[in-house]
Amino acid sequence: MASHKYLPQTEADIKEMLDACGLKSLEDLYSDVVPSLRMKGCYDFAKGKSEADVRKAFRALAARNKSLICFSGAGVYDHYVPSVADYIASRSEFLTSYTPYQAEISQGTLQYIFEYQSMMAGLTGMDVSNASLYDGATAIAEAVMMAVAVGKKKNRVLLSATLNPRVIRVVKTYALCRNITVDIIPEKNGVTDLEALGAELGGGDVAGVVLPQPNYYGIVEDLTGVAETIHNAKALMIMDCVPFDLAILRTPGEWGADIAAGSAQSLGLPMNFGGANLGFFCTREKYLRKMPGRVVGATVDAEGRRAFCLTLQTREQHIRREKATSNICSNEGLQTLSVAIYLSLMGAAGLKEAASKSYSRAHYLHDAMIATGKFSDYSAAPFFNEFCLEISGDIDRWSKVCEDKGYFGGVKIDDKHLLLAVTELRTKEEMDTLVSLTKMI
Repeated sequence: MASHKYLPQTEADIKEMLDACGLKSLEDLYSDVVPSLRMKGCYDFAKGKSEADVRKAFRALAARNKSLICFSGAGVYDHYVPSVADYIASRSEFLTSYTPYQAEISQGTLQYIFEYQSMMAGLTGMDVSNASLYDGATAIAEAVMMAVAVGKKKNRVLLSATLNPRVIRVVKTYALCRNITVDIIPEKNGVTDLEALGAELGGGDVAGVVLPQPNYYGIVEDLTGVAETIHNAKALMIMDCVPFDLAILRTPGEWGADIAAGSAQSLGLPMNFGGANLGFFCTREKYLRKMPGRVVGATVDAEGRRAFCLTLQTREQHIRREKATSNICSNEGLQTLSVAIYLSLMGAAGLKEAASKSYSRAHYLHDAMIATGKFSDYSAAPFFNEFCLEISGDIDRWSKVCEDKGYFGGVKIDDKHLLLAVTELRTKEEMDTLVSLTKMI
């Protein structure tokens, strides 16, 4: 460890951690990383480089990245962001990546969090929103822990098999150290098997049920009567939503959900190689004190002027650890600001227009891909702007052809199924070109 004098771990520490993971070496720890992506040696920079030379070198590295037209989704979407959004987000009264501890002296920060909360509550049809979480998967994990806290003696939760598999893995990881039992509700024809859900609820030991909308395959599931079934079993209904889609789709509040959570990347955040992201979390007012994170409220100062303050802080740094709902220490400040700006710039009408275009263009591409004879539907269920197709040819060949022609041609689910997403940014010309590439497989 002599070459890393600022790292505190000793060789004994590292061995103990590896033993706990069932691994023999650090190489084993990073075995999932493709060898071509691993760094070998130090950065190739000569000592004494000027700032201008370093910047030039990094620009050259960045230029090696391919900028492809994106028809991929699976949780990260290529939506339009008004150019003025970045300018507003950079203003000094707003810009910070962290929530200040002396919050009330940072009125700009508190104002945009308050506005963010108000807009997210309205978009989801819920009563309250927190000041955001780290990402969508951990937001769902926090929702699961909140359901267990509300359920008191119940420590079992049900997750639909139609959730994003990455979300399921994160929830299972959180549950591991919380003594929470996670069971999966099977899917049937691409949607949650509601008969299986009813049977699982029959034991009366379930604290919460997590359902997606739309689901991992892009399908808009019919959840009519599901909330009543869940509530009759004294459990909470948690919905993992794509908030952009809620401009048109029925809201979690209208479905009768108790918690709405997930990733807010679709609301004005760039894809940026998968991050940084933002987790939103909304719930009913009666569960406010069980909600993780912070809540900003509006008040007046000593002179009667409008002001903002933190009204709820149920994290372990503010109250007794055993009473804390979560150990989350901050919200994703810069991302929260960007979402608030995006929603205020787009407005309800703009968001609905963008969502409508995404919907209609996705259906155009879907029908065109089916018409080639190279693809067929995974499910006949309705979808919004993302859909799953079964490919008759070589799916890896398809991905390679698309990449060579400058396209992300969807997300590979398995050797036969492809997930395609279309946003308002995709043009008819781009879609027609993608369809034409099917001739090459």
